[in-house]
Amino acid sequence: MKSSLKISLLVLFPILLMLASLALGSTGSLSPSALTMHIYNGIRNLFQEQTSPNMVETILWQVRLPRVLLTFLVGAALASSGGVLQAIFRNPIVDPFTLGISSGAAFGAALAMLIPVLSINLSAFFFGVCAVVLTYLVSYSKVRSSLVSMVLAGMIISGVFTALLTLLQYLSDPYKLQAIVQWTMGNLHTASWDKVKTAFLPIGIGLSILVFFRWKLNLLALGDHEALAVGVNPRLLKLLLVGVSTMITAAAVAAVGVISLFGLIVPHISRMIFGPSNSIAVWANISIGGSFLLLIDNFSRTVMPFEIPVGVFTMLIGAPIFIYLMRRNAINWNA
Repeated sequence: MKSSLKISLLVLFPILLMLASLALGSTGSLSPSALTMHIYNGIRNLFQEQTSPNMVETILWQVRLPRVLLTFLVGAALASSGGVLQAIFRNPIVDPFTLGISSGAAFGAALAMLIPVLSINLSAFFFGVCAVVLTYLVSYSKVRSSLVSMVLAGMIISGVFTALLTLLQYLSDPYKLQAIVQWTMGNLHTASWDKVKTAFLPIGIGLSILVFFRWKLNLLALGDHEALAVGVNPRLLKLLLVGVSTMITAAAVAAVGVISLFGLIVPHISRMIFGPSNSIAVWANISIGGSFLLLIDNFSRTVMPFEIPVGVFTMLIGAPIFIYLMRRNAINWNA
């Protein structure tokens, strides 16, 4: 496939998929002509006096559209975060979960649910940063922090925050326990315009920064000495990019809960299609990550009369994909 066609698909496919996602739902599906008519009416109402929308338009604009946008944002955030962390640490099995970011953010968000005075986003970000700092401190040696020790430390810190999250569930009352349990399985059915507005700013800013520094990610992937040779401060750049990855991961976790394996699988798919260069892989992770999570969400909300949490599907779908890639040696970092 030509590179120009691949780049065109990065833009066109998410747009077409968003339109298709608007037409799908448990309350019924819309034909292309009906969807076009409702979109036209919605745009026309923006510039005219607001008329009372019918039930279909209410479902379309107040239920499905914010869910589609939030799903794409979260998928793009998790995939981009995983891809950046893999490039920084030059390790194909690193993702926000293995470094403890997701577990720390999940604990912070759950804590904010039990203590209403806390902000869910700020609490998730704070404990996500704490998890990264603890991972680095545990893995730090006298000279430097090795990649293997950092991954192992991240797994330990992730386990600690998972245990703390379980403790919160044990101490919470039944009503809050139900909300926390549903949220830890990945929860997109509570999507709303308020959540879209809350998640858009940190994720949008974070993704913009990653896109701006995408060229320098290739230098970090070569090693610190090579980066220093061309005038790049690798320590400062790593600190910035890890902080940005933590911010967008925390915003995604605070919005929809924990979605496992997603930040690990999608970057490998992007590299298989577009190659190892981060200058295009960052764009690919945004497009493929958002689109892939949209596909999974469409499946989870239409395959059965009741909705299955999207985190369940990402684990059930992601695990076989990762095993397949591992068996065919497609995740060989040096390939």
